[in-house]
Amino acid sequence: MTKLFIIVILSTFSTFSFGQYDGKGEDEISRFRPGFMWFFHGWKAEEIQKMRKYDRLICDVTYNDWVGDRDLFKNHWASIGLNTNLMFDIPLTKGNTVAFGVGLGHQYTVIRHNQNLIRDGIDNSTVLWDKNVLTQTFDKSVYGSHAFYVPVEIRFRKESWKHFKVHFGGKIGYQASAFTKEVEKYEDGKKTTKIVGFPDENKLIYAAHVRFGLRNWALYGSYNFNTLFSSSKSTSLNAVQMGLSISLF
Repeated sequence: MTKLFIIVILSTFSTFSFGQYDGKGEDEISRFRPGFMWFFHGWKAEEIQKMRKYDRLICDVTYNDWVGDRDLFKNHWASIGLNTNLMFDIPLTKGNTVAFGVGLGHQYTVIRHNQNLIRDGIDNSTVLWDKNVLTQTFDKSVYGSHAFYVPVEIRFRKESWKHFKVHFGGKIGYQASAFTKEVEKYEDGKKTTKIVGFPDENKLIYAAHVRFGLRNWALYGSYNFNTLFSSSKSTSLNAVQMGLSISLF
């Protein structure tokens, strides 16, 4: 029964979600249902010749890292996160070859590393130390966060169903929570320690990103201009993301 349910769900996504219709040609017949926000882009009902819409629900599966006082690609490969973007696609040209995108998003970030983020309540700072220096015994150390943001994009694409596309954009938002998790393994089990919050975490986030790809798929890259921690005594770290974007409709 479970296998049958999975097959039905995958078939539905393949038929509808990944069938972006270009709507061109008087003799072109399609039973594709364009779905939510097709005729309405947030300001007014769209003109019939401009109604082609793309990239309204985008999921970014990302590898997460940081740069600054630490080098890129020094963290564990399993630093995987997910961005979910629900956006209006506002055509600026008749064939929707240029469009404006705006909406709401949620970002879940995980960075797995072999170091320790030390909170200093006296200096209100956060310092990243190598676990060997502190002779720590944990087997896994993770930094994670949840954030909500407003994404804004200018979108360029070819006028066809199997179109090449490039998105240049940015986002501004609020980091709702950040935490560390350390796992220590023993012969009789394991111990997990999770601590939420930092004395100087930056609640405001702002970043630039780019997507380029074909049809529903695109490569994705993002860079946060603000550091994770605000104190001048903290380790300076800027978040970086890279991965794959999937446009569901």
